[in-house]
Amino acid sequence: MTDWQVTATTIYCEDIDDEVTVIVQRDGAVRCTGFDRCRNAGRDTAALLKQKSRRLGRQLQCTGLECPCVVQYRERLFAEEAKTAKKADF
Repeated sequence: MTDWQVTATTIYCEDIDDEVTVIVQRDGAVRCTGFDRCRNAGRDTAALLKQKSRRLGRQLQCTGLECPCVVQYRERLFAEEAKTAKKADF
């Protein structure tokens, strides 16, 4: 079994048209810097999202921690861990 406490990756998030870092802890808890940024959006961040939305012609909005990017990364990570653990058993 692998021995890790936390892992992170940077991905492009189409929901907010920016790169975000997805952080997964060993217990399955997830954090996303894009979600943190949008949830605690000050005037500058809100204005930037509005400006990007107009430029792209679509509404930019974070869908939260259950967005497909975050869920897929977490599932892929734990699937790889299970696969590694299974190989170690043989």
